Amino acid sequence: MLCKVSQFVKQYLLAGCLLSLFLILAPTAWAQVSAFEAQAGQIRGTVLFEGNHRPAGAVIVNLNPLSGGPSASVLTDLTGRFEVRGLPPGTYEIAAEERGYESTRATAQSNSPLPGLVLYLKPANTASIRRTRLMVSVRELKIPGKAHDAFENGVQCLTKNDAAASLAYFTKATAAFPDYYEAYYHAGVAEMRLGRNEQAMQAFQKAIDLSGGRYAWAQFSLGVLLLQQDKPDEAQVVIRRGLELDETSLSGRFLLGVSLLRLDRLEEAEQSARETLVQEPSFAKAYLLLSDVHARKADYPAQVLDLDAYLTLEPAGPANDLARRTREVAQRMASRSTPQN
Repeated sequence: MLCKVSQFVKQYLLAGCLLSLFLILAPTAWAQVSAFEAQAGQIRGTVLFEGNHRPAGAVIVNLNPLSGGPSASVLTDLTGRFEVRGLPPGTYEIAAEERGYESTRATAQSNSPLPGLVLYLKPANTASIRRTRLMVSVRELKIPGKAHDAFENGVQCLTKNDAAASLAYFTKATAAFPDYYEAYYHAGVAEMRLGRNEQAMQAFQKAIDLSGGRYAWAQFSLGVLLLQQDKPDEAQVVIRRGLELDETSLSGRFLLGVSLLRLDRLEEAEQSARETLVQEPSFAKAYLLLSDVHARKADYPAQVLDLDAYLTLEPAGPANDLARRTREVAQRMASRSTPQN
């Protein structure tokens, strides 16, 4: 679906209409990184919720150099992964922050990143911890030890970016415990990383079915795949189901906005983007969604402001080159629409 602009800029602003979708499908984490000089250092890892190893998507990870200097912040992606490149050499304290959970910290060298760095989030409220532990213990009593061990091994392989090896472990886990919906979900994540989206879709649907529709991240991940298949109507249905389970999910609300944009339901898409920003003002991707909405409305001055906000919040983001090119065209269109004295 093309943005409503004159013919000579349609190709540029076609990219603009797809900026937000480009970002949700980007293979790396969505970074909000300070302006670092191009250097070889990098740090990557995964953030999971303690107990069920559910990936912690759209969680803020702060990286602070112990020797002083500029810090960086990054949002984890849909599978809980984060990655920051171009870091000066040194040791960094890495802290994952999420409302309602205790801050969790680790240290890593930027010139020798640990591929399997994992941070676990624990509920901050003592009563919540007790309830969570009780629920986990009741469920874990049903899971055979060999199934649990295979699942743990699979998660470790995923954190080391070895998706193929993780699948073998998840298969063992589900063979030993057929109702292991967490293992099916993680198998779907591995299939996505291997580019096998049909298999991933089947695994996510299996996780949804076995959990009785109570596993929000399986809903969100299935929504991503449906968007890839250009099925936004189906996508928005399953994403809404996920939001009913986890209404605070930034990724879920952003995905809902993208699906509504693809359905040309512009007012609802804009509302979804603004609700995301109310919840987290630094969630840069929401400004790309607003940019797409304003491009469809031919409101180019607003689109320029959206892209300025995105580029300020995310100076090293994966969509930056496309965002800058789109901004240039939107600026020209805004100038043409301004009445001349």
